[in-house]
Amino acid sequence: MRERLGAVDRSMALGYLIGMKSNTKSSITLPRNEVRLVEKLQKRLKAKSKVEVVRRGLLLLEESTDRQALRAQYEDAARRVRASAEEELEELDHLAGEGLP
Repeated sequence: MRERLGAVDRSMALGYLIGMKSNTKSSITLPRNEVRLVEKLQKRLKAKSKVEVVRRGLLLLEESTDRQALRAQYEDAARRVRASAEEELEELDHLAGEGLP
């Protein structure tokens, strides 16, 4: 029995390593007002299915969150170099008027 259980565990692990089938189906339940929104967007976007509307929405959400993360990284980097950049500019400020009449 123990050997068989080990074989089952290994086969399940192998299944997880290989991943889900590409045509795996899933379903979600939405409130009526959200279903109406999906249908409205389906018509507006001329999408073939409601699933396509949801996929597009998910991709847009992912892109949006990626942009927000990138923006936060730029802001953080700018904050970190601001002080040193100001010091460098102050050190070089006396050179700004050099050679001018």
